[in-house]
Amino acid sequence: MELIYFMLSCFGITQIITKGTIFNKLRKYGKFWGCPMCIGFWVGSLLYLLNSYTSLFSYEYSILNFILLSSLSSGTSYVLGILFDDFGLKITEKQ
Repeated sequence: MELIYFMLSCFGITQIITKGTIFNKLRKYGKFWGCPMCIGFWVGSLLYLLNSYTSLFSYEYSILNFILLSSLSSGTSYVLGILFDDFGLKITEKQ
């Protein structure tokens, strides 16, 4: 369950940074700020480093956990960003 909390937290923060209007000015400084895969990695890194301050998830501090959880956050943020938008599940018809 901790892993699900971690992934959903990362996805939520990543969505706010990459899509939220509050960060529109920040995204003008480069494509990096609109990339859910890039931002997802760094959000995962930050949450991993701060994991001792929350009771939602707790991971042992190690370089391997850092790399794996940051990468998991990146991939999860990217995939969920493709599957969902502001209106729910993205459903497109092939033409």
